[in-house]
Amino acid sequence: MNKIELFNNFEKELKFSVTIEVYNTFQLCSGDKNYLHTDEEFAKAKGFRERVMYGNILNTFLSYSIGMALPTPDVMIQTQDIQYKRPVFLNDELTMNIKVDEIHKSVNVVQFVYKFFNQENKVVAKGHVQIGVFES
Repeated sequence: MNKIELFNNFEKELKFSVTIEVYNTFQLCSGDKNYLHTDEEFAKAKGFRERVMYGNILNTFLSYSIGMALPTPDVMIQTQDIQYKRPVFLNDELTMNIKVDEIHKSVNVVQFVYKFFNQENKVVAKGHVQIGVFES
């Protein structure tokens, strides 16, 4: 079987928690100390109920999904986009739905659509990701 055929009708739901460990690790790796993410009072003054989590934490969850949750590890992200629809806060429980949108067998490319939902089942982000599939 050709590996690209593993993606026929592929769809998956994954769960992620935005824990203090995730927040601290992302901040340490990125060095981003923007007040919106680090200062409770600043975030509240901007109309949020508390500090807003880094949007790119969701990209780390997407990276996990591509690297670890697909039917083969023989893949590489080629392009991705994300649209943030709602803020994410500390201790949010997120559900990610990812499914195949298009398969291009001639060039071993798979395109996915994905959405992140919070614990209130509201979309917090959505986007597309395109991967290449290695056959050998």
